[in-house]
Amino acid sequence: MLPRWLCLVVVCVLGVRSEEEEAMSALDLGESNFKDEVGSGPHFIMFFAPWCGHCKRLAPTWEELAVKYNQAEEKSVVIAKVDCTKERALCSAQDVTGYPTLKFFKSGFEKEDGEKYRGNRDKDALLSFINKKLGNEEAEEKPKVEESGEVVVKEGLHILTAATFAKTVEKGDTFIKFYAPWCGHCIKLAPAWDELAKVFEKDEQVKIAKIDCTEHQSICQEHNVRGYPTLEYFRSGRKLEAYKGARALNDLKDWVNEQKVGAGSAATEDGKVPDAKEEKPNAVLKLEKSNFDEKIKEGVVFVKFFAPWCGHCKRLAPTWEQLAEEFQARDDVTIAHVDCTADNNVNRELCDGQGVNGFPTLLIYKNGVKVDEYNGNRELADLQTFVQKIVTGEKDGEQAEKDEL
Repeated sequence: MLPRWLCLVVVCVLGVRSEEEEAMSALDLGESNFKDEVGSGPHFIMFFAPWCGHCKRLAPTWEELAVKYNQAEEKSVVIAKVDCTKERALCSAQDVTGYPTLKFFKSGFEKEDGEKYRGNRDKDALLSFINKKLGNEEAEEKPKVEESGEVVVKEGLHILTAATFAKTVEKGDTFIKFYAPWCGHCIKLAPAWDELAKVFEKDEQVKIAKIDCTEHQSICQEHNVRGYPTLEYFRSGRKLEAYKGARALNDLKDWVNEQKVGAGSAATEDGKVPDAKEEKPNAVLKLEKSNFDEKIKEGVVFVKFFAPWCGHCKRLAPTWEQLAEEFQARDDVTIAHVDCTADNNVNRELCDGQGVNGFPTLLIYKNGVKVDEYNGNRELADLQTFVQKIVTGEKDGEQAEKDEL
């Protein structure tokens, strides 16, 4: 008879062994077996990274699926996984750009044969998806809210669809949350976002909205949504700025009010905001799409990309004019600006091409090449020092030194 302590050790070892066996329920795939395995029949695969929080949260559910399908007597689908920290080439070939990426392969291994799953990540949703792909149940009919073209509004929150997005944002201001229902950060933000909608429920200028990117992928792709939640501010149909600040209610409310200042009472009935001109425009060179490349090709050109309604731009305008006056006598330095909203947004393509995604954006060019973006203090002396460093090549030297390091 075994001693009591040895029995406990045996039980513990067996317990660990059992857990290890359970952990192996999902089939591990890699470069060596991916083609053969996936080519043999339907596979539902999780491409993951061990350090990924979303992957860790999904893992128990994924294992439940693996136990259900991989241990069945008649296998209708294989639940598998690929560790992208070990199989980088394979994951790249399968267009994996975030973790976890879930792809269903019906009977093939080519990249285009795999369909990305973009729905909720709970067990019921995943089971429903698998059954639909296998033809075991009819696709569930969803209420076709968007066919009516009517915007759903609940306590001030505009719930957008692919059909209602454009007409909602075309007038006035709209602050939009692009989200996915399974996203933890989105779930955490939801109460504050609902409260924000109530705050501006009766506001005649701004609307608070949200759109589910798992249901309306085309809209989110069109607006380059690459993570959840993405918070974007639109005016008169055009995206102005992404919100990157804290997500408490007061922070969100203050930021919206700051954005509203630019339009204020100047907004017309159709939501359009007339262009405003900065004071003393003579010293600052006006650049636009038609003359931009020509004007920046010689010397140092410091450019402010702005929008007339932007509060920060308005505060910077007098200093920018002074800066232009300081360098006005020099042939090798030009202080310029680009109104990204001018002439019905003709300059927008120029601004987008220069990487402008907020106002004001201050970029400096030397002999036609973008050298740096200025993100320092906006006092006249600081701006002058920055320009002078570019002129003398000191900034270039510093950068070269960093590159060598």
